[in-house]
Amino acid sequence: MVKIENLVKRYGSLLALDHFNIEVKEGEIFGLLGPNGSGKTTAINCILSLLKFDRGSIRIMGEEMTPDNYRVKREIGIVMQDVAVFEELNVWDNIDCFCGLYVKDKKKRRELVEEAIRFVGLEDYRKSYPKKLSGGLLRRLNIACGIAHKPKLIIMDEPTVAVDPQSRNRILEGICELNRQGSTIIYTSHYMEEVEQICTRIAIMDHGRSIAVGTKEQLKSMIKTGETVTIEAVVLGEEALSDIRELPHVFDMTYSGQTLTVRCTGAQHNLVRILNYLQNKEIPFGRVFSELPTLNDVFLEITGKQLRD
Repeated sequence: MVKIENLVKRYGSLLALDHFNIEVKEGEIFGLLGPNGSGKTTAINCILSLLKFDRGSIRIMGEEMTPDNYRVKREIGIVMQDVAVFEELNVWDNIDCFCGLYVKDKKKRRELVEEAIRFVGLEDYRKSYPKKLSGGLLRRLNIACGIAHKPKLIIMDEPTVAVDPQSRNRILEGICELNRQGSTIIYTSHYMEEVEQICTRIAIMDHGRSIAVGTKEQLKSMIKTGETVTIEAVVLGEEALSDIRELPHVFDMTYSGQTLTVRCTGAQHNLVRILNYLQNKEIPFGRVFSELPTLNDVFLEITGKQLRD
């Protein structure tokens, strides 16, 4: 569906995309992750042919993407992070306006607008104006405007920012339904749990490069972390911390506010070894958690950064 090869984009002395490569297969929900400044927005703008690049190629649905390739552009839907609707138009007219950029037949367009309204659950707000909508409803309107013309490729750039949990769940369910209906989706988010929940494959980018691509299981297998053990309300001195750090398969450890976090490789019985040490030393402790690696662990280990850096 989308193939980007050796994409280079410079802003003066800043190298925003450094031989960036990704391939999005038809029918995927493809997650694109990266810290702020990693080049995600630049890559999306290049995919949409809104931004000229210095080197490389972009092909969408087998065709080279150029500013005047309107046949391909008609098959793309865009839902950007910043809500882009007309304040002076109500919900129905907003969706109709955006859909009209792709569909000229008025009867067909009315059907598509009504279907989009039902899809995002705005039946009771057809005549409402954007300023009267909550943040979650406004996000739903933004999505309806981007998908009403039934595009084959949908690009969603953080569509759930600053919405309530109910609206977030509705949006995520809608994205999965769009995918079931045949749309390929490129999805960016700062919420790792969303990406882990809905994406079939994920690319992690940093410094303008794609540094890891795969399913969530494949990405997790690339890192050293196999288990993270967290122990609360435990008082430890330097000797105990040193002893725990030297336990088999422990490779990283933090201790702050009487909370111990130990990262271990994928060996068995890591939790048992740590608890046995505390019990043998008669060190009391509170709650204990053991977690398998998450996308947060993958992201931190691969990039050395938190996602919101």
